[in-house]
Amino acid sequence: MTIPSNTLPDMQIDTSLTSPKGSAAAQRALDYYLKPAVSEVASEERFFDVNRNISSEEALVHASDLLRCAVATAHESANQLQGASRDLAFSTVHMIDMAKAMVDRALEGNQNN
Repeated sequence: MTIPSNTLPDMQIDTSLTSPKGSAAAQRALDYYLKPAVSEVASEERFFDVNRNISSEEALVHASDLLRCAVATAHESANQLQGASRDLAFSTVHMIDMAKAMVDRALEGNQNN
């Protein structure tokens, strides 16, 4: 159903671009279309970073150890819970355990090469 144009309420539209909301939107649009794409990805500072000289195998071994610790922590936490919270915590244990199995499989593949 179409509403006849003579029954539409009067709408006040800010066409001066002086409102902060309109100005910000206009600036974002101009930035998107007129600024050249940045070719270099900005590196973010991290609290924890991985040594760039570590081999893939060393990284996988360390990840496997971290996942083993995460499974133990989640399992102990789950043992202290009951009901749905316990089920949720044990599902986390299961997901971490699956991730560890994948990392361990990748390590086995590296040893066979």
